[in-house]
Amino acid sequence: MAKRYYTLDPQKYDFDEIFGIEAQEAERDALLQSFNDPHIVKYRTKTIKSGNVLEVEVYPIWDTHTSTSRARKTKESREAQKRLNYKNAVKQVVRLINANFTDADFWATFTYDNAHLPKTYAQAQREVQKFIRRLKHYAERHAFLPLKYVYWTEFENDEKKGKRRIHHHIVTNFADRDVMEDLWGNGGRNNVRRLVADDSGYEGMARYCMKDPKGLKRYVASKNLKKPQITVSDTKFTRRKVNRIMYDKVNSYAVFENLYKGYQMTDIKKKTSEYTTGAYVYVKMKRKE
Repeated sequence: MAKRYYTLDPQKYDFDEIFGIEAQEAERDALLQSFNDPHIVKYRTKTIKSGNVLEVEVYPIWDTHTSTSRARKTKESREAQKRLNYKNAVKQVVRLINANFTDADFWATFTYDNAHLPKTYAQAQREVQKFIRRLKHYAERHAFLPLKYVYWTEFENDEKKGKRRIHHHIVTNFADRDVMEDLWGNGGRNNVRRLVADDSGYEGMARYCMKDPKGLKRYVASKNLKKPQITVSDTKFTRRKVNRIMYDKVNSYAVFENLYKGYQMTDIKKKTSEYTTGAYVYVKMKRKE
């Protein structure tokens, strides 16, 4: 009978809560004892490539439920689950944007004048969808690249104050900013600017657009976006190597930059947990120019 192994799915658990913040010095030795759990059979490495950004997640695999039972028995409250869903949605859209857009593309914000202001969220969505169709039609007629986009709608209706605030953010490869503004056709103060990547690609912009979703649909993406490249390996990191990283006995930058040639490490997070044994390492890297 094949042996069964157990792990915590990063999409189902909030590692920021399960693994907590980095251990304080007084607690560090006690927490690191969990690295010697004999039920940790290996460490799994998930690599996510999104454009020029590479993320690496290293986490333990166990041969028993014992080492994960406390985490598995912890009931996620409704609010905790909402936070986790939101974090996963942010990761997904950040990776989609990094994988599909460059500094040659645009990030735009479109608003309405009073004459065109939608009364409902559904009406606002219909308006932005009509706008997308106009962009597609123009792009096809003028031999632009096939239209790619991600957009968000922010809708705030304060009945007590008699105030509605509606605007749309869109990231797109549409090639002409002036034409884009003309095709909007709903007035308002609009802003179209080039994307500018930093060490994390376009993460800052994407997080800004994802803020305060008000329980509404957070983003809409075109179906022609390519997915981030995800690979999984159980051989890149041994228990000994992970422990040496956690104990700072090796230069983590050198370890990851030697493993992922052509990339420069920009961030690393090393965490332990009071709920599970083992360690969790998250690394972010950018492609070298």
